[in-house]
Amino acid sequence: MKALILVIVFAWAALLTTPLVVPAADDAPRKDTALGLEECIRIALKSAPELGEAQADIDHTASKLEEAKSNRYPQLEVTALFGPAPQARTQDLFATDKALLKINELTWFTSTDASIIQPLYTFGKISENMRAASYGIEVDRSRKEQRRNEIALKVREYYFGLMLARELKELILEVREHLDKARTTAQKLLEQESASIDEMDLFKLDAFSGEVAKYLEEAKKGENLALAALKTRLGLPGDSQLEIGGERLTMDGEAVPEYEQFVQNARARRPEFRQIAEGLKARSALVEAAKANYYPDIFLGGLFSWAYADERDRIKNPYITDPFKHLSGGIALGARWKLDFGITGAKVAGERAQYNRLLATREFADANIPLEIRKFYLDLREAENSATASKSAYTNAKKWVVTALANFDFGVGPAKQIFDGIQAYARMRAAYFQSIYNYRIARANLALTTGEAPLVDKK
Repeated sequence: MKALILVIVFAWAALLTTPLVVPAADDAPRKDTALGLEECIRIALKSAPELGEAQADIDHTASKLEEAKSNRYPQLEVTALFGPAPQARTQDLFATDKALLKINELTWFTSTDASIIQPLYTFGKISENMRAASYGIEVDRSRKEQRRNEIALKVREYYFGLMLARELKELILEVREHLDKARTTAQKLLEQESASIDEMDLFKLDAFSGEVAKYLEEAKKGENLALAALKTRLGLPGDSQLEIGGERLTMDGEAVPEYEQFVQNARARRPEFRQIAEGLKARSALVEAAKANYYPDIFLGGLFSWAYADERDRIKNPYITDPFKHLSGGIALGARWKLDFGITGAKVAGERAQYNRLLATREFADANIPLEIRKFYLDLREAENSATASKSAYTNAKKWVVTALANFDFGVGPAKQIFDGIQAYARMRAAYFQSIYNYRIARANLALTTGEAPLVDKK
């Protein structure tokens, strides 16, 4: 019965760690439909808030890419003014006693100043930031794919956990049925004053039946908790109806590749490897963008300035500009260079440190992901062999129980053989289902560690 306790603990942990999300009405399962594993994964992926967060990260990085692209285009700055201005006449140009400001001689003016700058060459400031943002989008997409795989793993854990709980409940019901038959036979033999049984055997049967009833309640509790955990991961309300497929908890029957094949698949498909590869490209581009700040920006600039004021004469002199009434403009090739003392160098060092950090992460992944795969691979092989051994054991224990019950019915076998046989059968049958559960979870973990898609696309 230890397997049953593991199911209960697992279900409690699932309830405590999984957020509740209510899916859209179109995603909710129909009451008359039994969901299979793939349907459960599909519903969970549609309702998972983690994927919404991941998509928001992608959109945020995409906005940075658009910002970087926009720096290639002209930048226009316009300033418009409207306000009072003193009157002025051309004959007053050389007057020495003209008052600068008289309230009763004010007029109004309006002006517009515009400047436009078209970047020509920035030594990589724009292009490297664009490259960094493009690679950043791929990093975020890989991170979203990783979260999809993690969600699929949780659904598999809850789905197979529910199946395990139900198999154990059926096992306990089967044991109770055998005990009920044995007690009926024992009562009959006791009334016939058979020498093969005494009243103590009847007490033992009753005591054993009470223990089975206790385990049955625990099994029902484990089933309810596992079902609640699955509903929570699917984003369904606790009082909603959910029924999974009626298949039994069995081995999947698929051929298991060798360990080296799992490692190759992980290097080719696992999102974390793509995150690191694209992240290194993004960090390299950011280093180059920071180094570009050592150099100037070459641009083509244009300037337009216009102002008009009533009661002011226009001065037509190239050496004199009236700020309240004029029209001027021009175009020029320019360079803008911002010099600092150590700031740019510090930024370059910071970006290079982030790049080196990601290199260390890649080395860690290269060493530890194969180790993680080996761990789950060995779990898979252990569970596979344990299932084979426990199946043989519970099959023989079943024969033991049948023989013991038959002998007891004929009054030629002791009740102790029934107790011992049923205990051995229940223990090994539970171990068999636990091994299958461990096998399916190991396969699910290998799917996660090798980057296998949660769902198979059906065309």
